[in-house]
Amino acid sequence: MASLGLPVPPGFTLSTALCTEYYANDKRYPESLREQVGKALSAVEKVVKRRFGDPGNPMLVSVRSGARVSMPGMMDTVLNVGLNDETVEGLGRKHGDMRFALDAYRRLLMMYGDVVLGAERRAFENELVNVKTKFGDARMPDPKVPEEALRELIVSFKSIIREQCGVPFPQDPQQQLWGAISAVFDSWMNPRAKSYRRMYNFPEHWGTAVNVQTMVFGNLGNDSGSGVVFSRNPSNGDKHIFGEYLQNAQGEDVVAGTRTPSTIRTRDGSGESNKSSMEMLAPQGFSELLTLIEKLEKHRRDMQDIEFTLEQGKLWILQTRSGKRTGEAAVRIATDLVAEGLISKDEAVLRVEPAALDQLMHPVLPGPKELSKKGIEAMAKGLPASPGAACGQIVLTPEEAESRAAKGMSVVLVRNETSPDDIRGMKAAVGILTATGGMTSHAAVVARGMGKPCVVGANAVSIDEEKQIVRFNLADGSRKELQAGDIISLDGSRGYIYGQGIEVAPLSGSNERLDLLLSWADEYRRMVVRANADAPADAALARRFGAKGIGLCRTEHMFFEEERLLAVRCVLLADSPSKRGDWLAKLKEVQRKDFYGLFTEMEGLPVTVRLLDWPMHEFMPRLEKDISAVAKALGEPLSVISRRSSSLRENNPMLGHRGVRLGLTHPEIYAMQTHAIMEAAADCHEQGHSLHPEIMIPLVCTAKEMSLAKELVKKSAHEVLDRRKISMEFSVGTMLETPRACLVADKIAEHAEFCSFGTNDLTQTVYGISRDDAGKFFPQYMGDELSVLTVDPFSSLDPKGVAELLKIAVEKARRTRSGIKMGICGEHGGDPESIEICERVGLDYVSCSPFRVPIARLAAAQATLKEKESASNSTMAL
Repeated sequence: MASLGLPVPPGFTLSTALCTEYYANDKRYPESLREQVGKALSAVEKVVKRRFGDPGNPMLVSVRSGARVSMPGMMDTVLNVGLNDETVEGLGRKHGDMRFALDAYRRLLMMYGDVVLGAERRAFENELVNVKTKFGDARMPDPKVPEEALRELIVSFKSIIREQCGVPFPQDPQQQLWGAISAVFDSWMNPRAKSYRRMYNFPEHWGTAVNVQTMVFGNLGNDSGSGVVFSRNPSNGDKHIFGEYLQNAQGEDVVAGTRTPSTIRTRDGSGESNKSSMEMLAPQGFSELLTLIEKLEKHRRDMQDIEFTLEQGKLWILQTRSGKRTGEAAVRIATDLVAEGLISKDEAVLRVEPAALDQLMHPVLPGPKELSKKGIEAMAKGLPASPGAACGQIVLTPEEAESRAAKGMSVVLVRNETSPDDIRGMKAAVGILTATGGMTSHAAVVARGMGKPCVVGANAVSIDEEKQIVRFNLADGSRKELQAGDIISLDGSRGYIYGQGIEVAPLSGSNERLDLLLSWADEYRRMVVRANADAPADAALARRFGAKGIGLCRTEHMFFEEERLLAVRCVLLADSPSKRGDWLAKLKEVQRKDFYGLFTEMEGLPVTVRLLDWPMHEFMPRLEKDISAVAKALGEPLSVISRRSSSLRENNPMLGHRGVRLGLTHPEIYAMQTHAIMEAAADCHEQGHSLHPEIMIPLVCTAKEMSLAKELVKKSAHEVLDRRKISMEFSVGTMLETPRACLVADKIAEHAEFCSFGTNDLTQTVYGISRDDAGKFFPQYMGDELSVLTVDPFSSLDPKGVAELLKIAVEKARRTRSGIKMGICGEHGGDPESIEICERVGLDYVSCSPFRVPIARLAAAQATLKEKESASNSTMAL
């Protein structure tokens, strides 16, 4: 920014490389660093014509973090460094305003005591409230706290530091500076920063820089102020500046959410006029800010999040970064920047985080008018900080949010304001509500980054943590109280809060700009994106979202309805082929209808149907009423069916009599399914529909299994085609989901015409961990204490174990059958990081749930573009 000629307070930077060295050397600095910092500080002093630590004309500095990616609120900052009992008097005389100088000093004591020395922040906050109460009103705005009260606060804050930390507040400015520098480096490894990095998969080795910058003051009177502005709306991407301003305040007041700021513009988009806006209070600074925003956005070629200070009419830009935004805003901004000629189409594709598209599937609440017709009125209204809707139990602490969410409950985190320490609770909650704060407060920025519905600045809400009560001052003057645990609903798109549960409905996930972005993605991606679908409605949804076929139809999922489940149980527990045949015939008819629906919905596109892969324990009757129903259907005594059911129970059902093993030992089951598939296909064919069925054999571990199963399927399929006198192409392939299958993929490929990886089971067998039980200990394994795993391998492909097996299998299978089609159809098929691995391995397609198809389309395009860039860089290096 300085090189662009922008008004930036002078300063210097300690780089991320130094952070890495700091941790590698047990938090010791290089011997030459103090001398280098001293020279840099002297250079800054010459520019500003003030000296650091000078009692008469002191230069103060801020010490800020500077990671390579935006991590709002996760790391620490210390402002007003350099103040002590002497320099505070000099600062007051210099500016002719002792109240201002004392206010800056009490801020330093509070931040330094908390961030550097480890005192409890709440102790300072409680003392501030006590002093405000003594001098008039506990809710007194900070700029109204009188000089006498500030002097009293300074004394009490020093006492808090001495009592809690065992050391006095350092009067030496140099000691303050180095304490602040170390605290910022240390904050890279604090619990909230670690949690945030895990959440977004940022590497630990990146480190943070430390920016030491001359202080400029927004709390020097009514011609001063601080603000945060986005060059475009971070909620919807609208091309209008969006931000907040606090008169006579330091920047920390804006982002911490402790005060509710005003807007930048007089009209903020709601149509209402705001007379306390920056545009009204500081028109010249506002005009200059508009010019600088435009200049920065054009230079950075992205939406900017800018912090600024107005010091007695002089505008200063403190920092800029690419702003956090919702999925909707990300798509709009990327496509608009292409239209404006600032970026290319491939850059636009790379700009949008694939996971952010999930936010476009956010649930929404009906509008207030529609709800009013049903007798439902909002209890309060705040600022719509992050769109979407949430319904859940009120929780008042991040710990309670984590605890209840771990038990499967939906919770809404309700706070006066959030702090960076709340990050885990914010992640666990389905929505966030704060009584104070604005659209650029910590809660708002972090919630938008997470895609969580969030309402902030709900001034009619007050929270009593001690009594576990949330109070609402209603529009009619009455008051309503809700207890922690009560249900509320949030409308993050409009800002309304409702004191009851309201059913939410998902969005369609499609809009013109998203369709445009995804059409560009389709131009670049190499891999095909299919969907996992077990019913015609799922197939229709997948096709609407752009799926190019069905990569996995789990036929066992078609039997969960009561009547079908009874038929399956009768097949498993019948004691004779004739009885089993009667029930198989019934199942064939329902399967035939299901497959017909899938084939017609996906006309012209491939449909892969996986034959039954039921772990039998999931289908066996357990309750007496269910056993009785089977006994009655089969015409046998209850005791006989009960014994037969018990005899079929397995110690390790996920590794038991399932998949191809069941198909080969009970060939009539796979024959029935093949008949149903091919009869449905024949019906479609006779009606003029184009289709190519792909029949998948599950859990194959040996070439012999594949050979026998393929022979069974081919024979059954041709029985149908010959009877119907139809010629139709179909394929028989397999799912590779055990380490052995991957290692002998060349032998299996002698018989398999296509292969798909079932990475859910493959991950289980590679790790020797049951995915059904992993949740019991994964929190510890992925926590700060053990850190055994950084990413859940059932959510994102393990790059060093599972991915290596994929690579081996692809290479071996293609040595045997060069054109064999290979894909992935586990849950990893919709995970962007896993899709990158699939691109590197050379898979032909990924398959995922219908709602993740847009995410997979974008991620596949990004993976292709990144691979091309990597190959290009390698060529240049050679």
